[in-house]
Amino acid sequence: MRVGDFAPDFDLPTTTGTTFKLSEHRGHPVVLYFYPKDGSSGCTKEACSFRDQYEDFSALGAEVIGISSDSERSHRQFTAKYDLPFPLLSDNGGQLRRKYAVPRAALGLLPGRVTYVLDGEGRVRYVFNSLNEANEHVLNAKTILQSL
Repeated sequence: MRVGDFAPDFDLPTTTGTTFKLSEHRGHPVVLYFYPKDGSSGCTKEACSFRDQYEDFSALGAEVIGISSDSERSHRQFTAKYDLPFPLLSDNGGQLRRKYAVPRAALGLLPGRVTYVLDGEGRVRYVFNSLNEANEHVLNAKTILQSL
């Protein structure tokens, strides 16, 4: 997935027991962030940074969506523990990760950390791939949204 591509549609279960379908969210920006694992230090830092700046994203008209291969149960626990105001989607088996071409990190041992900013038409406007720069995902996404 590159800047300018249309993001592939998908539907996945959320932490609230509903299904998130990307195409139903056209008309406003969406930030999709793929992360390796609920509760790991970098993923917790990233989720809490999105949480702490969630009002800024909402004010920009954007929806924030976290995606990992963890179970819905794990996502519910992670959401409750850190009071996350946005849904986490369970990509069991990593099919969506493959569809979005999210590379593996750390010599292929870990799922990668990639953030996509989509405009209201579903076109990719920004891609950031970094396992170690968890907070930069949030700051960069917000900067891109401010320019849309």
